[in-house]
Amino acid sequence: MPGHSHYQLFETAAGVAAIGWTSAGVASFRLPAPSAGETERAVLRRLPDAVRAETPAEMRAVIKDAIRYFEGERIEFFDVPIDPGHQPPFFVQVYTLVRKLGWGETTTYGAVARALDAGPEHARAVGQAMATNPIPLIIPCHRVLAAGGKIGGFSAPGGSTSKARMLELEGVAVAVAPVQHGFDF
Repeated sequence: MPGHSHYQLFETAAGVAAIGWTSAGVASFRLPAPSAGETERAVLRRLPDAVRAETPAEMRAVIKDAIRYFEGERIEFFDVPIDPGHQPPFFVQVYTLVRKLGWGETTTYGAVARALDAGPEHARAVGQAMATNPIPLIIPCHRVLAAGGKIGGFSAPGGSTSKARMLELEGVAVAVAPVQHGFDF
């Protein structure tokens, strides 16, 4: 990871979140958890050498947008610079593709694999990339569902319940198992 890492905690409508950054961009994002201690431990597991620091303007803008997102405002994070650290090449491809999913837009692990010409048998690898995503929300792994529109796993605080809440915030009716494709009538 280029440069030193820093982090800051912040309050959202959903709990205490954290952002970690390097000179290259956002290196870690911790989705809201009930306690500051839990959030801080999580960000330091991802960036063990990070120092809590004054937040530079660029990161303050991301924090402000994240706060607005958790209040239900339609916010996109397409242009936020990121520094996901050293990742397997396939994971980098997955993250790049998933970053293009907009508010309320969902896909499946298999569809991501197919879009990368990897074939549906790579759906599990897509799932692993999502499970280890260092920058959730900004790389919107919550928008990638299991086959048949099932929620699938979610490694954030609250697990799949948090994933469902984020999707509901975006107007995706998860209870009715949303699927991206239509019917052939």
